[in-house]
Amino acid sequence: MKTTLITLVLMLVSFAGKSQKNEYYQAMGENLGQYANCRSVEDFQALGNKFSLIAGNEKGEWLPLYYHAHCFIIMSFMEPSDATKKDAYLDVAEKSINQIVAMAPAEADVFALQAMFYTGRLVVNPMERGQQYSMLSGQAVGRALGIDSMNPRARLIKLQNEMGTAKFYGKDPAEYCGQAKELLAGWDAFQPKSPLHPVWGKDQAMELVSSCK
Repeated sequence: MKTTLITLVLMLVSFAGKSQKNEYYQAMGENLGQYANCRSVEDFQALGNKFSLIAGNEKGEWLPLYYHAHCFIIMSFMEPSDATKKDAYLDVAEKSINQIVAMAPAEADVFALQAMFYTGRLVVNPMERGQQYSMLSGQAVGRALGIDSMNPRARLIKLQNEMGTAKFYGKDPAEYCGQAKELLAGWDAFQPKSPLHPVWGKDQAMELVSSCK
């Protein structure tokens, strides 16, 4: 009787765990599907807050924090002119980025996102922040590519940074067009680790290639 009771308890615990995981996957899937519907800062903020709620319920998962930070970084780029707002959005993103760096230091996408974050800081004030944050973004990209040299988002951010720097200094960014075309051509060959892992960036790669024409 005792053995049967222990077996039943273990089965219930296992079932509860699977049920919770199913809820996690469902919530993440639904929210990831909302990216396509986001058109404004407010849209991305609402979506980012949903990922934050999932992160609060799933302490051991880094992906909700990743997407939370990603939403707030996008918000900073979308803000047209208010530097204070840009930095405030990035302040929120930074907290999640610091957590995922600690939680998943072997994930290339973590450092690709960190590089994107540093680029966001730079864009707020290129004249004053260019040297500091271009270096930090470059270091983060380097870490990402050191983990996975074919990670498309790390390669994309590296190209965006290099082409942006060239334009800033009045140089022709066309020398990077070959790399942009190569990146886009091979984008779909990269397989994410799971349906929840990052896949974004192809549209930006297409924009880089279009800018070369």
